[in-house]
Amino acid sequence: MVEAECPALSYVLRRLAQAIPTLLAVVTVSFFLMRLAPGGPFDLERPLAPAAMDNLRRLYGLDQPLIVQFGRYLAGLAQGDLGPSFSFRDLTVAGLFARGLPVSMVLGGLALALSLTFGIGLGVLAALRRGGWVDRIVGLMASLSLSVPGFVVAPLLQVAFGLTLRWLPVSGWEGGAASHLVLPVITLVLPEAGAIARLTRAGMAEALRAQHVRTMRSLGLPPWRIARHALRGALLPVVAVLGPLAASLLTGSVVVETIFGLPGIGRYFVEGALNRDYTLVMGTVVLVAALVVLLNIVADLLSAWLDPRLRLRA
Repeated sequence: MVEAECPALSYVLRRLAQAIPTLLAVVTVSFFLMRLAPGGPFDLERPLAPAAMDNLRRLYGLDQPLIVQFGRYLAGLAQGDLGPSFSFRDLTVAGLFARGLPVSMVLGGLALALSLTFGIGLGVLAALRRGGWVDRIVGLMASLSLSVPGFVVAPLLQVAFGLTLRWLPVSGWEGGAASHLVLPVITLVLPEAGAIARLTRAGMAEALRAQHVRTMRSLGLPPWRIARHALRGALLPVVAVLGPLAASLLTGSVVVETIFGLPGIGRYFVEGALNRDYTLVMGTVVLVAALVVLLNIVADLLSAWLDPRLRLRA
């Protein structure tokens, strides 16, 4: 009855149920890989006294067998407890995420919106001017943006606009001031907009060659209406990659947040990995995996809305 009345809701519930084993597998593999890595959260340049080390391991439960530690972590995770941070003393992983996630969401949300706006716009423009100079320029810009990695673009932007022209700050957050967002957002937008432009251009070119679009042209419909109709089908490849793309942007970029000194999830993840902060790294993995699952479900719903021929099946 529920499926007949609301197939979208039924589909979401089925996908969420199917995602539980996937998330469990991700958590399991990540947990044991972290423990197999050399070093530990309390290994310092000047080693602690054996008694102090034993007390710390007992305090955080690291003296227990791995399977017991894993069971305790799963029990806490089921209650929404991501555990304490080993490197940020007196703070929990959830507390760190409460600090860093808003930063990453603002940064990633702006980058995602601008990437979709510019990428789709340029891709449609290139497809409508296929073979012309506009198409070639858009293709060249997309190739350049994809070929230059973020760890190269970010320092170049800092040198050009921060140190040379002194127009923008090169690091810091300052409560999300617009001037501190410009350079990191541009760094995130360039490769993603290039990829989206190429996908949109290919999808739009294919849609414009479809039989029903040629029929619309023969009926004398205005070009803007034909393009709008073709765009629904052209966006399907973009929507297909929207889930992992949005998850990576919304949870913060490791490179961008580190280079620009932004207190987001990506920067915490780097510090946690360097300090062998097991719970912080695990919390980040869980957060990203859950976002990928949820955003892929949203992407499937968007695909079904764009093309009703795509049925929502398990």
